[in-house]
Amino acid sequence: MISFDSSARFRACLKKEGLDRHAVFAAMQLAAGAWGQPHLHSGRGIRRLAGGAYECRLDRDTRLLFFLESGNLLFDFAGNHDQVQAYLKNRR
Repeated sequence: MISFDSSARFRACLKKEGLDRHAVFAAMQLAAGAWGQPHLHSGRGIRRLAGGAYECRLDRDTRLLFFLESGNLLFDFAGNHDQVQAYLKNRR
């Protein structure tokens, strides 16, 4: 399993959105466990996005955005589809 970490922005998103930290940590672990096994990516809701970003789903509405940096998954943003798209648009 690849290791993972979270940015200060990600932790602020969790607090702002009122997300359950245990559920988020479990989703992060599942994404890291499935990383490098493409047949598991779809089952875990992992998708590649523009700009080298990836997302995994926490639930029906919430997505966790991450990047592959230095061989680790860095979770950098959490929000709904529209929030993720706005974040990616402003990041470029």
